[in-house]
Amino acid sequence: MVRIETPRSVAEVYLQGATVTHFQKHKEAPLLFLSALSRFEDNAPIRGGIPVIFPWFGKPADKPSQHGSVRTRAWILAGTKSNPDGSVEARFTLPPCAELPSIAVEYLVTVSEALSVELIVTNQSASEFTFENCLHTYFTIGDISKTTVSGLKGVEYLDAMDNFARKTERDDAIRFKCETDRVYVNTTHTTEIHDAALRRTIRVEKENSVSTVVWNPWIEKAKRMTDYGDEEYKSMVCVESGNVRSEEIKLAPGGTSSLKVKLSSNPAS
Repeated sequence: MVRIETPRSVAEVYLQGATVTHFQKHKEAPLLFLSALSRFEDNAPIRGGIPVIFPWFGKPADKPSQHGSVRTRAWILAGTKSNPDGSVEARFTLPPCAELPSIAVEYLVTVSEALSVELIVTNQSASEFTFENCLHTYFTIGDISKTTVSGLKGVEYLDAMDNFARKTERDDAIRFKCETDRVYVNTTHTTEIHDAALRRTIRVEKENSVSTVVWNPWIEKAKRMTDYGDEEYKSMVCVESGNVRSEEIKLAPGGTSSLKVKLSSNPAS
């Protein structure tokens, strides 16, 4: 695990999946959620933080695992640097592997008053490379019943709880009263998590992402997940940024794709 400290904040990144598991501004609650039951073992994803989902999302019939393979692989810390603005940057690289021939993958984590993460994929092969990506971010909240997500009104989404039916978000703010699993499509919107219990607003800004996933497992699914506490659904929500399902990326030979997310928080007004 790599621990990064700045005058304003602290972060932790595990080489397992290059997973950022912790980010916290001084004198504030942690921004990221990490399950108390998460398995820290080989070939198992870390339950919480920011798992890196690549090169596929979900569990397609022709794929061997859920959410791609890189979130369970050991990455390499390739270097760190301090920037003039006081931020600290760590660069991670994915070792070459047979399933991703001629594909170079880097991950930049920049820690300051905000947390920025950037997934960079370069196609070094002679043919087109098609993939999905997602930064599957788990946020700490005080109480899911007092939490809303705004910024997606008018956006179409695929509702996984209704056989992926295509719907349109009609509400100014998404509220949680049951299991929620939605893929908002064709959206580059910034979203905000309004956490009344912790009295803060979390801002999710993204670049080169047209999909936003909003997820909370609620009661029954939480009980079925062996690496997740039965009551933990009350204190977390996922707002994920990426390019998934029909919004997959087709990367030409020699091309580079970057997915960047900036996470910040402020006291609720």
